[in-house]
Amino acid sequence: MKTKLTTTQITMLGLMVAVLLLMAYTPLGYLQVGPLAITFNMIPVAISAIVLGPLGGLITGAVFGLTSFLQMMGIGGASAMGAMLFSINPFFAALLAFVPRILDGVLLGVIFRGMKKFTNAYVSCAVTGFCAAFLNTVFFMSALVGLFGNTEYLQGMMGGMNVLVFICTFVGINAVCEMISSTVITAAVGAALSKAHVIQGAAMDARKVVKA
Repeated sequence: MKTKLTTTQITMLGLMVAVLLLMAYTPLGYLQVGPLAITFNMIPVAISAIVLGPLGGLITGAVFGLTSFLQMMGIGGASAMGAMLFSINPFFAALLAFVPRILDGVLLGVIFRGMKKFTNAYVSCAVTGFCAAFLNTVFFMSALVGLFGNTEYLQGMMGGMNVLVFICTFVGINAVCEMISSTVITAAVGAALSKAHVIQGAAMDARKVVKA
């Protein structure tokens, strides 16, 4: 099935990439808490996936992954954990930076398109925003344990804990904050874009938003 992209949608994609880069290289995108940071960078990915579907999610997810990988190398910022993982295995570090974010972005486009068949755009955007943060956490932590779980560095961080206990303890309040902020902001921005008819096939009846 072919998808025609409007000038407005392409402009939105460029804007979301610019916002993502701004957030990645300024304090706007990260709130450092312990070894992990609360990141808001999945929000532009979610919005791109809403506007342009899986393609938009893939592109911005890849940009998010690129900024993370560059920061592992100390370019445009620094991540202590990322730098350590890069020193252990640069190839695995690249996989950790790119794959979870790209996969997340693609799935967000699929999730939004599936949701809007059953409910209004506001709810669809809220669910997509929640999934953006939730899936990013799941994919990232799964890749982290899968790729680096046997290393001395990660074994030391786990301290003999069960993998699931370690993941829950490690992400903790960070993941909860990401899910709440991503859900609320993505829903609000998505509702505005839907009213402006920027989202393909998702013009929203304002009365449905009130009922939702």
